[in-house]
Amino acid sequence: MGKLLIVGSVAFDAIETPFGKTGKILGGAGVFIGLAATQFRVDSAIVSVVGDDFPQSYLDLLTDREIDISGIEIVKGGKTFYWKGKYHNDLNSRDTLVTELNTLADFDPIVPENYKDADVVMLGNLHPNIQMGVINQMEERPRLIILDTMNFWMNNTWDELVQVIKHIDVITINDEEARQMTGEYSLVKAADKIQDMGPKYVVIKKGEHGALLFHKEHVFFAPALPLKEVFDPTGAGDTFAGGFAGYLAETKNISFESMKNAIIHGSNLASFCVEKFGTERMLNLQRHEVGKRLLQFKELTQFNIELT
Repeated sequence: MGKLLIVGSVAFDAIETPFGKTGKILGGAGVFIGLAATQFRVDSAIVSVVGDDFPQSYLDLLTDREIDISGIEIVKGGKTFYWKGKYHNDLNSRDTLVTELNTLADFDPIVPENYKDADVVMLGNLHPNIQMGVINQMEERPRLIILDTMNFWMNNTWDELVQVIKHIDVITINDEEARQMTGEYSLVKAADKIQDMGPKYVVIKKGEHGALLFHKEHVFFAPALPLKEVFDPTGAGDTFAGGFAGYLAETKNISFESMKNAIIHGSNLASFCVEKFGTERMLNLQRHEVGKRLLQFKELTQFNIELT
């Protein structure tokens, strides 16, 4: 069984879409990544921080799914990270209404001793200093370090982010962020420049239009499964990352061919995440559903062609 260390926010989200809205519900990158990874045979742990306002029932949801939470610090008297957002009618754009870092503002991550030898480290979207702090605590170089980041860190902590990027193997960002990071409109050129910064593999997410995987001169494209309904996109990117990391941690195969499969698994799980508000769909997802939809992905992408 592979060992996966997840670093990411454990949070409260409040979401509004054209289909409805919620109060404060369970959210955070670390949670979505962790729930996605439970679809694989992995020993996983989340490193994060919450306040003592965070319900024990939410922590129990994680432990019930055999996710180790010993790395989640509970700050007495502190408040948990809170994000509130409203999606536009196309669900591709949103307005952030509230962001309260709370305990996350001063978070100093502590990696549990029994996960300092993790095979795969998934660094969720957090301050680069937190990500670097986790890398520095690993007893030996993990087989794979995956980084997720966003334009906020590019705008405000560029120098720190560049240092982290030098130490990772895979970066996952969206197309807008890849263009901002490199100044290149062509995603092929952008991926080349990002690989020059350190990562061997670059995953560029394109939302409802799928994802691209780059490694040297090799390129792979995975489509997103066309869905009849998209209810809430929150956490889809993190769910993708969790599926990607979980598959690679289970197989312990980090070849380009294996990563192609990981991209499909990540895309498959993300397609479930958007069907309900927040984590609701992922908390109730059954493995037979995952397998059935994987077959749909196969049918979507497989074809025979005669070359003359």
